Formats: sequence, C-alpha cells, structure tokens
Amino acid sequence: MKNSIKLSALLLLAGTGIFAAGATAKPIHPMSSSIKGMVTFSPIPTRKGVEIKVKENTPGKAIVIIYNYENDVVWKDALSQKKGMDKAYVLSQLDNGNYTIEVTVNKQVVKKIAHVYYKGDSKLVTLRG
Repeated sequence: MKNSIKLSALLLLAGTGIFAAGATAKPIHPMSSSIKGMVTFSPIPTRKGVEIKVKENTPGKAIVIIYNYENDVVWKDALSQKKGMDKAYVLSQLDNGNYTIEVTVNKQVVKKIAHVYYKGDSKLVTLRG
C-alpha cells in the first residue's frame, strides 16, 4: 500500500513537471512582444500638456510616471482597460524645464521628454525624443 501511494505521488509529480516544461508562454497579441506602436504621445489641443494613448487590445495595464530633471517622481498613474487606455496630463502647472514621461506596458518601457516653457504670458508644453 505504501509503495503504491509513493508510486502514484511520483507519477503525479513527474507528469506535472513534464507538463510545465512543455508549456511555453506565447504572446497574447502579436504586438505584445514590442511596445512600439502600442503607446502614442501627443500634445493636447491647448498645448498645455500631453495625451498618452495605449492601444485598446493591449493586455494588462500601463503605468505612467513623470519625472522632473532630478529624476524625482512628479506624478504616477495607472491606465487600465476598465478606465480607458488614454489620458491627458496637464503639465503647464509645473516649473519650466524638461520632464521625462515613462510608460511601462508588459514590463517594457517607452520614454518621451516634455519641455515646459513660457511663450509670452502663457506656459506651453512640447514633446521631444
């Protein structure tokens, strides 16, 4: 009886190991292997901020982090399918200078530089890189 229990447990363990070794992870979507084309950055119409859009069929969520010139986190946000995968960030309230916008999707990162500056009496934002 003891030997049959040990043998059953051994076969179960070996079967699980073989199944786990044979199962390979495949990308959910052909574009999921690369972040290119998943995330777009564009200035909002008033040119006071940046709109970030992530493709609708992108699995999971996107993490948006905005850093100042000293690499301090200014803003951190999560975009998910439930809330919509696009959002505008008004940056004209920040001090003049360059800010790094980092978007992480599926453990891949894409970065853009937002430049905040005065033009006349108003503050504007442009995108670089």
